[in-house]
Amino acid sequence: MKKNIARLRRAKSTRAHIRELGVPRLSVLRTGQHLYAQVFTADGSKVLAAASTVQADVKDGLKNGKNVDAAIKVGRAIAEKAVAAGIEKVAFDRSGYRYHGRVKALADAAREGGLKF
Repeated sequence: MKKNIARLRRAKSTRAHIRELGVPRLSVLRTGQHLYAQVFTADGSKVLAAASTVQADVKDGLKNGKNVDAAIKVGRAIAEKAVAAGIEKVAFDRSGYRYHGRVKALADAAREGGLKF
């Protein structure tokens, strides 16, 4: 439990800094089975775009939703949806997770898809 509390503490400080920037936020949630990504408005009141390994278009062709390949597909999908919504620049909110593995793969794929952060 202490591990999760520490992660949430890191996420809280990151989100406070992002709020000062005033740009849309690309937030990542990592679970044991799936990976979720959402783009929020600058004040965090509205979701502008969302993608996850639960969605049928992302899930197609994946062995499971908990590996780097799945993260790459989610990153591409969230970038596609965000650009379609007119968002090009975002702040990356890794939610306190370390920047490696699935989180890094999602971020790199989103950058390749046209998002800048």
